[in-house]
Amino acid sequence: MGAADRLGAGQSTFMVEMIETANILHHATARSLLILDEIGRGTSTYDGVSIAWAVIEFIHNHPQLRAKTLFATHYHELTQLADLLPGVRNYNVAVSEA
Repeated sequence: MGAADRLGAGQSTFMVEMIETANILHHATARSLLILDEIGRGTSTYDGVSIAWAVIEFIHNHPQLRAKTLFATHYHELTQLADLLPGVRNYNVAVSEA
């Protein structure tokens, strides 16, 4: 069980994540800074990629939203979005020990 489970209320970690994501998207504005980490992680790989992809497309394409967004993910498939959506940029961080 994840730390965010609400099993007593009938909500799994995945359901809690989806409710929180929907709440963020519903209340965000063009002045918002969205920091989203590992959206879709609580389900199968292909479902998770699809959910994360859809969230990115929604933020990018929504005519009033278009909030600045940092989207951390381990889904390498999402890097393709930088080629498809003009407002998407890929960045990565590498760490080396000295």
